[in-house]
Amino acid sequence: MVTRRDFIVSTATIALLPLTSCSSRPTARETSVWPKASALAASIAAPEIPDRSVSIVEFNPSEQDALPSIKRAMRALAEHGGGRLVIPAGNWNCDGPIHLGSKIDLHVSEGALLRFLPNPESYLPPVLTRWEGTEVYTYSPFIFAQNKTDVSLSGKGKIDGQGRQHWLPWRRDQGPIKKILRDMGRDGVPIEDRVFIGDRRLRPHFVQFHGCERVLVEDVTLIDSPFWIVHPVYCSDVIVRRITCISDHLNSDGVDPDSSRRVLIEDCEFAVGDDGVAIKAGRDQDGWRVGRPCEDIVVRNCRFTGDTGGAFAIGSEMSGGVRNVFLENFTVGDANHVFYLKANKDRGGVIENIWARNITAGNVHTAIIFTNAYHSYRGGTYPTLFRKVFVENMTVESAELGISLQGNADAPINDVQFKDVSVKEAEIPIQFEHVNRLDMNNVLVNGRTASLDDAVPFSTDRLTY
Repeated sequence: MVTRRDFIVSTATIALLPLTSCSSRPTARETSVWPKASALAASIAAPEIPDRSVSIVEFNPSEQDALPSIKRAMRALAEHGGGRLVIPAGNWNCDGPIHLGSKIDLHVSEGALLRFLPNPESYLPPVLTRWEGTEVYTYSPFIFAQNKTDVSLSGKGKIDGQGRQHWLPWRRDQGPIKKILRDMGRDGVPIEDRVFIGDRRLRPHFVQFHGCERVLVEDVTLIDSPFWIVHPVYCSDVIVRRITCISDHLNSDGVDPDSSRRVLIEDCEFAVGDDGVAIKAGRDQDGWRVGRPCEDIVVRNCRFTGDTGGAFAIGSEMSGGVRNVFLENFTVGDANHVFYLKANKDRGGVIENIWARNITAGNVHTAIIFTNAYHSYRGGTYPTLFRKVFVENMTVESAELGISLQGNADAPINDVQFKDVSVKEAEIPIQFEHVNRLDMNNVLVNGRTASLDDAVPFSTDRLTY
């Protein structure tokens, strides 16, 4: 656990490091981590769901609102110890959230379209969640499970959040509301006093598992999210497999593991307008208070097909710490960013032990970017420590910025290795500041071997966040 005390100790330690720009080699190299990653993925436990199923058609569903029938079916399964709740082929409206119980699999059958209706009052009473890294009581996620074990969302059907038309417009008014919430997190306001509904409205998450063990999301297509799409918070043993996320507006991240551990994300497609996968761990003082890292994460064999946003990110809400992350076999089309580690001097915490390999991308703004100056900085003096990051076998067709590394004078980026990385065309090959022990082995930019001599003076003019 990364507590506030741990953070202060870490900051005191890194302040003693020499602030040289770079040296020739990292102090630590790992050559056998990928079998460990495979073993970790194989060890993540799937939920155990009883071999029993009921269909909502057994409970007189209506075309106007299938939710009452879904609730009756859920109760019937719970009385017998769980099982599969089947949404059959056809079009179904749901006027309110589906709250899953333990040992329940919500199965959206092939040919089914489950559409959540945009009535804000239907998503009350408020539930405890974490919204952009700060704990709050607010509108329920559309599909939600809290403190459950063995819970699943499956099937080859589609689930529509109707986000762009009905929920994205809330974003225009959320600036002052987000500030109030972040001030509460900073000031330690009791969580029961952080109730954000009505005039203080925050867009609900699409699918969230909160404090759950053994979670599966498999095969479903999630369309037009109101906010982040799949968001496991404080969970352990999570598998997200073969899902498709289609949501082309801001804040529609694909999968955001948040202060969770032992997570496998594989064979997924992200056609989204924000990050495909973003690893989270709380925001600023509220993240330190909770003190739970996101750790032991495997992401493999995924595709990013959106034309904006970024493929893979860590942060920016990562104050509890992120460690032991393995990313491999990621295919990216055109995007803003490919591999993005982001924080600022409010966040604190540590990002460490990150391995990535076998990444291909098309035309992007930035291929690799680490920053300790992400936007929405609020005046803190707690820079994040980035250390032990290894990227190998990455090919990018073109980029405005090839590699951009921005540490902090009090928290330089430490121990980074890039091996067999090619950016075929780049307007700016390399820029960096406050980096220790950067090793570039067979890094090609614009067709020639890149070296630290190619680095230009660091500038934020060409960065996009």
